[in-house]
Amino acid sequence: MARDITELPDLATEGGRVAPVRSRMPIYLDRLPPCNNACPAGENIQEWLRLVKAGQEEDAWRELVKNNPFPAIHGRVCYHPCEAACNREELDGAVSIHSVERYLGDLAIERGWTFDKPRFSSGRKVLVIGAGPSGLSAACQLARMGHEVEIRDSSPLPGGMMRYGIPEYRLPRNVLDAEIARLVDLGVKITTDYTVTDLLADQAEGGFEAVFVAIGAHLSKRVDIPNQDASKIVDAVSFLRDVASGERPMIGRKVAVYGGGNTAMDAARVARRLGAEESIVVYRRTKEQMPAHADEREGAESEGVTMNWLRTISSMDADELTVEVMELDENGRARGTGRFEKLEADTVILALGQETDSNFLRKIPGMHFEHDVVGVDPRTLMTNVPGIFAGGDAVPSERTVTIGVGHGKRAARQIDAWLAGRETPGRPKHELADFGKLNLWYFGDARGHTQPELAPEDRVTDFDEIVGGLSDEQAHTEAARCLSCGNCFECDGCLGSCPEDAIIKLGPGNRYRYDYDKCTGCSTCADQCPVGAIKMVEEVR
Repeated sequence: MARDITELPDLATEGGRVAPVRSRMPIYLDRLPPCNNACPAGENIQEWLRLVKAGQEEDAWRELVKNNPFPAIHGRVCYHPCEAACNREELDGAVSIHSVERYLGDLAIERGWTFDKPRFSSGRKVLVIGAGPSGLSAACQLARMGHEVEIRDSSPLPGGMMRYGIPEYRLPRNVLDAEIARLVDLGVKITTDYTVTDLLADQAEGGFEAVFVAIGAHLSKRVDIPNQDASKIVDAVSFLRDVASGERPMIGRKVAVYGGGNTAMDAARVARRLGAEESIVVYRRTKEQMPAHADEREGAESEGVTMNWLRTISSMDADELTVEVMELDENGRARGTGRFEKLEADTVILALGQETDSNFLRKIPGMHFEHDVVGVDPRTLMTNVPGIFAGGDAVPSERTVTIGVGHGKRAARQIDAWLAGRETPGRPKHELADFGKLNLWYFGDARGHTQPELAPEDRVTDFDEIVGGLSDEQAHTEAARCLSCGNCFECDGCLGSCPEDAIIKLGPGNRYRYDYDKCTGCSTCADQCPVGAIKMVEEVR
């Protein structure tokens, strides 16, 4: 019986034989690694990990600092969202990216690596207000572009909240100083003990053509607690700043910290190091609702800090607190129950959030504000006032060191473009290389390394750094765990799997190309590519 020709496959003649017509064809492409995508500073993480794996440590460091000038700092204080996004987490645990970053940062300090000086001077001057992570990042990038940059900061030493908010047991000050020193060597001028009161006057007098405002959130939010002795109540920002400046305030044997963020955890842990036998965190919601990172809370608890969930302070007497027991309503919001408890406390530390001191900006005509922060164009970070940009804690954003550094880099690029009178077109992102696009036959099991830590009982006796670094061998082994998601690393898997000999190897570092005259579109190469760097696409005829 005759068959309908629509049931037959599409056929063509090849060298005298009948063969299927190719409807799909493979292409090589670079997908976006999820770690790179998740990094607030925009680091090319996959590339510097590759260079570490290859034993090219200085090249890896130079690749890293293109986007983030402070790897020794970030390897210690960043909450590494890159690792939460790492595809290897689905296999045998995320690559410990932050510990390899710290390794490179510490190695650079040890070996005295410095930034390359700019080849020319633009003749343009830029003023940066604030010597925290965002201001320092912007200054570094602008100086590399050839601009003359001055930072002005109200504190005695640069670093912002990295110096005056993050305790030394997390960020040793010699590490902070070493990474800031590179900026001075690059030519950035840092003026400290300088409080800006009239920004436009400072800009005009100094001949600055652009300004980047990167003031930190150094003001603690206050709450009125009825009390008999106001001296027993201190704010967390001032408390941490005083300790960072070398003071050792008398806080008594029992300390209560009111709040649930990372600053509250730091204050509670510092109180233990100052001799508090009891350090209690009072938080009005639950552990799950706590804004502090889990690592910070767990670190505090391991050092003997007690968490008092669903409690709010209603009053304070001579040596005790009255706290109201809270409960969650049907919408998950905390509400009072009318039941009260007593807690002993010699000192109460308020850690209820922070605000920026932006009053000097409110004198500028046309400046727009969103509550206590400056309104900016989310793409360019420029305010409503031409030539004045803002970032970090000064704008609506999450408040972390890494986000601040990312803002500084982005603002520097926008300032450079604005000074030159050109636009900065956005660059489309590559397709994300998620776990489902990988074929992991190539990779065996390789458990990651953990960093050494001081025992909890040894931590609270002083401010020594808690977490140690990786050895050379450990850092290289950890870097080698990177799956190179979405980007060819020349494993030859496609070359070996192709049944038609349609793949041509182009030599080390040059990858491969297809001979489409031979390729049948069978997809064997794409089906085996361990990193998902081959995609089958419809053939256009």
